[in-house]
Amino acid sequence: MSSKLLRRFVTEIAVISVPAIAVLWAVPAFSWSVPAALVACALLPLRHIWPPLAVLTALWGLAGGLAWPPALVALYALGRRGARASTTVPWLLPPVVAAVTPVLLTQALPWQRIVLTVAFVALYAIAPTSLGLLMTTRERLTESLRDLERAREEALAASQEAARAQERARIGREIHDSVGHHATLIAVGAAAIATTTAEDETRRGAEQLRALAKRALAEMRVALGMLDGREHTPGLTGLAALVAGSRAAGVDVELEHTGTPGDAAPAVERAVYRVVQESLTNAARHAPGTAVRVDLRWLPHELEVQVGNSAPTCPVRSRREPLGGGGAGLTGLAERVESVGGRLSWGPGVDAGFVVRASFPLRAVPPPAAPAREEQPA
Repeated sequence: MSSKLLRRFVTEIAVISVPAIAVLWAVPAFSWSVPAALVACALLPLRHIWPPLAVLTALWGLAGGLAWPPALVALYALGRRGARASTTVPWLLPPVVAAVTPVLLTQALPWQRIVLTVAFVALYAIAPTSLGLLMTTRERLTESLRDLERAREEALAASQEAARAQERARIGREIHDSVGHHATLIAVGAAAIATTTAEDETRRGAEQLRALAKRALAEMRVALGMLDGREHTPGLTGLAALVAGSRAAGVDVELEHTGTPGDAAPAVERAVYRVVQESLTNAARHAPGTAVRVDLRWLPHELEVQVGNSAPTCPVRSRREPLGGGGAGLTGLAERVESVGGRLSWGPGVDAGFVVRASFPLRAVPPPAAPAREEQPA
């Protein structure tokens, strides 16, 4: 037997025993008063099924004058289970009638005593029922107050979130207007150079600069959430174009796929794209002239990405700090990878080059509470 059932059993024994003891100590008015009152005590558990049933079983004992103890318990349960006073009050009439009728039939009372007797019995029946109704009403009001408090907290949280969203939108618009203006000027200037120069190499460089400016503007709009949905958000399908753009910029890069490609979450695809993009940018900036290899290895539940470059042929800037200073390079990239449940590491390669490794679950998952990432000096 569970502790809850044991407590309920003990409670029921106490509820039945107390009225029964009171009945046994009372002076019976009729020969059947004690048995009738004890039966009413024994049937008190019926109040859990239907409280009026427990009241009705006490009527015979009330007529005998000794069933008020179990009747009080039944009437309290009637008030506790009552939905409204209008549906509960009619059930008070049978106990009052059952208790008053034997008195009126066996005693000759003046009308004043009759009125006092009826009033006393009515108050005796109303008191426990009213207490039960008040307790039920109090619980409902308390629950309503809790609901109102929860609603108030949710409304306050929604208001704060709306304020934060408005602030983010304002900052996004300012970034879009300022950076977008300069990026547009760069694209227009590059287009002007491409149309006015007679040198093929200068024209190609200007056209490439114009394409990069337009691409930077589009990606900024994607990041700021200001697209209308018609422009493509970079993902795995954009890796080929990313590699082609790096080749056009003079980077010797090769893209290889291993395994059977699976379905990855959009957030994972964007994170993979950013890993490859950042790695190619760092290779072009810090190890120019080296060969870069991008390997995508598809596993049953994971996608592993490795971007490595060969040893540089000329001295390059030290990489003892994460590339892309200010926390926006590999350190910031690691936070993005971890946000989709992935892991990122970087360090020297076997051929004196530099390697960036990342692994992603095919479905984006929340990051671990305390992600462990071993940072290797470069």
